[in-house]
Amino acid sequence: MSLQNRVDPTGKIMCDPARGLFMGNRGGRIHDPQTRALLPKRRWASRAWICCVTRFRERRRMVMGPGYTHLFFLDEVTALSAGHRPCYECRRADAVRFAEAWQTAFALAARPRAGEMDARLHAERHAVTRTMTRWNIDDLPDGAIISDDSQDDPVLRAVCDDRLLRWSHTGYCEVAQRPATGPVLTVTPPAMIAILKEGFLPAWHPSAGKSS
Repeated sequence: MSLQNRVDPTGKIMCDPARGLFMGNRGGRIHDPQTRALLPKRRWASRAWICCVTRFRERRRMVMGPGYTHLFFLDEVTALSAGHRPCYECRRADAVRFAEAWQTAFALAARPRAGEMDARLHAERHAVTRTMTRWNIDDLPDGAIISDDSQDDPVLRAVCDDRLLRWSHTGYCEVAQRPATGPVLTVTPPAMIAILKEGFLPAWHPSAGKSS
């Protein structure tokens, strides 16, 4: 039976057997170690939502065990859309690149600390605010994820070059041509879009056919 630890681009934590390329957490434990199920009304332990590699220094932990709650993402594009930034421990080089892009995007005098970025991201995350924003599609960078207007089961698509790729837990499919212009509903938080526009290159799932 699949555990509820797979994150979609909107930030929802779902059950699915696929594991994806990255894992992460939301600042601590949000599950019951005895039942290995998420706590009914708890979807984060702190504002530090991070995206990690699945292997680091031979560490081994039980998924949904006594430690923090392990979450899994199809790829980094998915993690960014859900509001998770690169981890400073297991992905330090990527975390520094992310912070440098943030510094440029928001014209800061110095590279921001993790807590500063977490505070802004927490206010923008859809799993927290349950709101999305509208952008012109011609102003969106590669790696941004958009949604249709369906409330119950929205179709999510990633912007990738001149294509729109339909997202799923197992990979991207149903390639469509990216429109030249027009408004779209974005799932990716505004700060993440700003980082992507400044040249931060996320890791894509191989099904996207995109080198990163």
